[in-house]
Amino acid sequence: MATRRRKAAYRKNHRNRTGIILVTTVVALMMLVVGVQTHQLKQQQKAYQEEEQYYLDLIAQEEERSLEIAEFEKYTHTTAYIEEVAKSKFGFVKDGEILFIAE
Repeated sequence: MATRRRKAAYRKNHRNRTGIILVTTVVALMMLVVGVQTHQLKQQQKAYQEEEQYYLDLIAQEEERSLEIAEFEKYTHTTAYIEEVAKSKFGFVKDGEILFIAE
């Protein structure tokens, strides 16, 4: 009778030990998977941050370009621009100016 109790207790302990080992293994595998996923997400986040910075720089460049275009538009409405275009394209000369042409 005592041997039956010992055998029953041994089986119960053995089952508990096996269950604990299985649960520990599953938890360890889950931790490994979560760790790998976290690493991949951090790399992806870094790539997205670099891409975001690239586009922010691109936006800043385009804003500067739009300011330059606005300034050029204001300049095109001045008489100095009109005279410059007339001189360069049409050879316009003001009264009293002497035109020298290099050969």
